[in-house]
Amino acid sequence: MSQKRLGILVSGSGSTYANLVEAIRAGQVPAVIAVVVSSRADAFGLVRAERFGHPRVVAATATAVTAALVEHGAEWVAMCGWLRFWDPPAPFAGRTINVHPSLLPRHGGRGMYGTHVHAAVLASGDPESGCTVHQVAGAYDSGAILAQSRVPVLAGDTAETLQQRVQAAERELYPRVLADLLR
Repeated sequence: MSQKRLGILVSGSGSTYANLVEAIRAGQVPAVIAVVVSSRADAFGLVRAERFGHPRVVAATATAVTAALVEHGAEWVAMCGWLRFWDPPAPFAGRTINVHPSLLPRHGGRGMYGTHVHAAVLASGDPESGCTVHQVAGAYDSGAILAQSRVPVLAGDTAETLQQRVQAAERELYPRVLADLLR
């Protein structure tokens, strides 16, 4: 099975990226990390990239993001807590995926990340939440839905407790969907 060159986009801690690295090392995802691109110079995801020995680039504009991915030979792109707008141009159109911490199309769009999403789920009274892996295209969180995993909202949940359960679902779903796409 040939390994695809995967570009990673991070804006924060890089925990989703670290989870993908674990899945790659375990042989679950047929990929090698080509480059880690961060929207912020102070993102802990860059520290993780250094520890993992992956090339890293800070890119503040969409043009710079694309250039870094092309320069490092990325074939696919996985958003891992990326908080900037980037509508993938060729050659990454149809080859860029994201995991979002809700059951899209509910609770998606600009500003819907981290505990903001989980607070919105709780405020809406939804009986369940979860995560969605989707293609990245056009507006925030609007690309084709590839898979979802459902998580019940429990009595007494806070945004933080719900976030913990949704993140556990993300850690299982994202590598599995990425592996299926790369095969």
